[in-house]
Amino acid sequence: MQRLMDTPLGRIAIVSEEGAITALNWVDAQETLQEQGDTPELIAAQEQLDAYFNGDLRAFDLPVRIAGSDFQKAVCAEIAAIPFGETRQYGEIAKNLGMPAQAVGQACGGNPVPIIIPCHRVLSARGLGGFSARGGIETKVSLLRHEGAAGLLI
Repeated sequence: MQRLMDTPLGRIAIVSEEGAITALNWVDAQETLQEQGDTPELIAAQEQLDAYFNGDLRAFDLPVRIAGSDFQKAVCAEIAAIPFGETRQYGEIAKNLGMPAQAVGQACGGNPVPIIIPCHRVLSARGLGGFSARGGIETKVSLLRHEGAAGLLI
């Protein structure tokens, strides 16, 4: 099932399977669904994303399921633990997991649930690093500004 919503960063599709959020994808502004998903987790995700963008939510509390390797899941768990308004470097996460920073960067790029699992809070040792969601670095900077972490970029 999926549910479309408009955000300050564009229209997104929240995807769920078997009671858990499995993806958050940017879609074209004119995209519509024949039937909006109305499962409890999709409704909760939309409500929490609205609250996040309105400045009323700092931590998501949603059932999320990450497909992929144990390493992908471990990286996503490390990212999910980064508090609102704070950042970490790829190297810090890599050290925690005993893996190379480049592998962590690739796993961040494979995060299927950006914003909810806040990969925008992960920076490279020399700057912003990448961001795989629509809008790339501009979207990452917008999210960091929204969280008050943009001062770290100056």
